[in-house]
Formats: sequence, C-alpha cells, structure tokens
Amino acid sequence: MSTAYDAIIIGTGQAGPPLAARLAEVGMNVAIVERKLFGGTCVNTGCIPTKAMVESAHAAYTARRGTEFGFASGPAVMDMKRVKARKDEASARSRNGLEAWLKGMKNCTVYEGQARLTSPREVRVDGETLTSGQIFINVGARAKIPAIAGLEQVPYLTNSSMIAVDSLPRHLMILGGSYIGLEFGQMFRRFGSEVTIIELGPRLIAREDEDVSKAIREILEGEGVKVRLNANCVSLARRGEEIVARVDCEGGGEEICGSHLLVAVGRRPNTDDLGLDAAGVTVDEHAYIAVDDQLRTNVPGIWALGDCNGKGAFTHTSYNDFEIVASNLLDKGQRRVSDRIPTYALYIDPALGRAGMTEAEVRATGKPALRAKRPMSRVTRAALKGDTRGFMKVVADAETKLILGAAILGPNGDEIIHSVLDVMYAGKPYTLIERAMHIHPTVSELIPTMLESMEPM
Repeated sequence: MSTAYDAIIIGTGQAGPPLAARLAEVGMNVAIVERKLFGGTCVNTGCIPTKAMVESAHAAYTARRGTEFGFASGPAVMDMKRVKARKDEASARSRNGLEAWLKGMKNCTVYEGQARLTSPREVRVDGETLTSGQIFINVGARAKIPAIAGLEQVPYLTNSSMIAVDSLPRHLMILGGSYIGLEFGQMFRRFGSEVTIIELGPRLIAREDEDVSKAIREILEGEGVKVRLNANCVSLARRGEEIVARVDCEGGGEEICGSHLLVAVGRRPNTDDLGLDAAGVTVDEHAYIAVDDQLRTNVPGIWALGDCNGKGAFTHTSYNDFEIVASNLLDKGQRRVSDRIPTYALYIDPALGRAGMTEAEVRATGKPALRAKRPMSRVTRAALKGDTRGFMKVVADAETKLILGAAILGPNGDEIIHSVLDVMYAGKPYTLIERAMHIHPTVSELIPTMLESMEPM
C-alpha cells in the first residue's frame, strides 16, 4: 500500500516548512518528513543557539570592562549551565512553535522518520510508502570529519555537540580557522577558556580579503586567543586527561595540549542515506545535489533546497531557495539563484558583514575598479561604544559606478552591510548612497563620507 500526495517535502529546515505552507494554501495535499529535530540546523545547532551563546559571551566581555563605562567591574564568573539553559530555551521556543505549526496545518501531513527515495516518485518512511510527482529535498548539512590519525581515539566536539557543553573547558583547541571555529573561539575565550585555533592555511578565513583576515586575527589575539597558522594537524592522542595535537608548522613540529577539541573544518551535505541513486538524482564530487538555476535536479519533478544543494550555506539562502521555487511553481515567476547577491556575516564581536565580491575577486577580473576604505577609528559612534576595531571597505566598477562588493568589520557590521546591499539590489551607482544624509552619531554615517574618497584600485 502507498499513500499519494501532490507534494512530498523531505526535511524541515528553513526552506521546507514555508514551502509546505504555500503549497497547502493552494489546496495541494502535502507530506513533510522530519527524521530528528524540527527546524534543521538554524534552530537546533546553528544560528539561534550559537548567537544566543554569543550574546552571553558579549555580556561577560562588557562586564569585565565596566570601569571603562563608569561602573564597578571584575571577573565575570560564568554559569555555563545557565548559558546552556538560555540557549536551549531559545531553540526550544522556535522548534516547538514550528512543529506545532506544521502539525496543525491544513492539507499537510507530518511524518517523523527516515525518508529514502526508492524511485523518482516514491519515498519510504519507516516502512510506509509515499508517492508524488513533486518531491522537494531539504535535508541540510553536518560537520565534516577529517581523516586525522588518532581522531577516533579522542573525544572531540563538532558545532552540534559544542553547544551542549555545560561546563567551562580549561583549554579548547579548535581545528579550523574559518567562520564556525572563530565564533566558538572568541565565545569560549570570553567565557574564560584558554583557546588555541589551529589553521592549515596561511591565514584565517581564506575566503576573505587579506586585510579582513589580518584584522580578525588581531581582534582575536587581542582578546587572548592563540592562533597557529600554516599548521597541519597530523595526529591526535590521549595523554591522561589531556588531548594532544601533533602539529607540523613552518618552524617545525610542536605539540598542543588541551582539555577539549572542536573540529570545525567544514560542512558536508546530509545526502548519504537518501537513496538518491535509486531515484537517479545526480550529486557532485562533494555529495551536494546538483541543481540548475531554478533548483531543479536532473530528475524532472525533484528539487533540492537549502544547504544540501551547495548553492549556499546559510539560513537566508535556504529561505531564498523556498522563495525561488514557490514563485516559479505558483506565481508564474522566473526567479533564479543567480539573481541573488552573496551576503553573510561572521558573528565574532565586532561582527563582519559581507556583500558581493571580495576585493581580490574584483582585481582578478582585470576590469577597472574603484575602492574606498576607512578604519573604524574614524567613526565617532564606534569610539563611544568603546570598540574602534575593524574597518569598512567598498569596491565598485569604475565605469558604471555600480557597487561590486563590500566588507564592514566593526560594531553592528552585520546590520550596516544592508545599507550597501540594498543599493546593490536596486542596481544603482554608489553615488546614490554617497549623497545620502545619514543620522549622527551612527556607525552607518561613515559610509557616504567614505564613498567620497573612491580611488582607482
């Protein structure tokens, strides 16, 4: 026996539930499948819990600086169980709300279990067969585990298990100097842990421009985070209660000993056990589901949305995937992935907001371009906030004056970047925002002033 549906959605991350709602609203009979926790990475192990912990860390950091702002301060003694409880409360609120919404949704049936494709039109969920001519895959991603000698012999953490820690690590070693590793590194340093970041490459977050990487390293080291670059972790071992990392560096080998180990070397899609072969769905060399510009797979009637398609690794890109598919299916739209401008944030403190191309990417095109850059030390509001670390930078096409990319590393950089991003989406030249009157005193007010100094790159 099988049950037929107009649409089957596998996964309840940021794309699946709103798509279920749109399809159900037009009268389609929808099945949505979740094998574990409703809400996917963002709600359970990503954005919501980690940013709740970032705020706890920021509060502790501010408390220690009280004398700068006129109140008595001293060592902030962390209650890690309360930090975890606060984080758990935030996740549970979102997760439970989403689950209740889906289970109460008209024309939508929720299945809890492992979904596997058995053909291009069939999905098995714990012994039950569901059929549909439209299947949407939204299964997300998880931490990548590297092949390092001895790793399986030591207790290690990933982003998912790191947020479950309810005591303070004495010394947290982090493999990987990219976004996840840096956020946890600064966070736990502020909680009071000794932190060492071990990065294989010559600089942190290699995706960014060198000046961004350098400034972020200075921020972290200024707070006492130790950074090892050009460091290849060749083996791991237990030595009593310690975890020992054997690292090859430019200056020779060394041993780094710590109480805890976080593995943060990248992500991989949750596509291993979906039965994609049985449906004939193609994946790339990294196991991401191959999709076209409208998120269709090579099999008609099957789409892939969110982290599992390799087109983005963020909540906002996943939600935008939903918007693209829903618009094209239901609103006669022609929306495409290539229409969106890459944008994201690194939630260290101060935050990095990024939009469009990096300066290095613009230079690689060989086309005439302009650049403007200003340090946060020139921003009155940043000084009043007591944090002038970082800078802002914008690059633009020399002929059209269209903004090609921007980086804002400083107080509220993750919010301020949107004033630049919106001009980019509007397809207007940077002169539009250059002539804008911004409020004083704000961090954003430096953007028009900075753009007045655009120079050839």
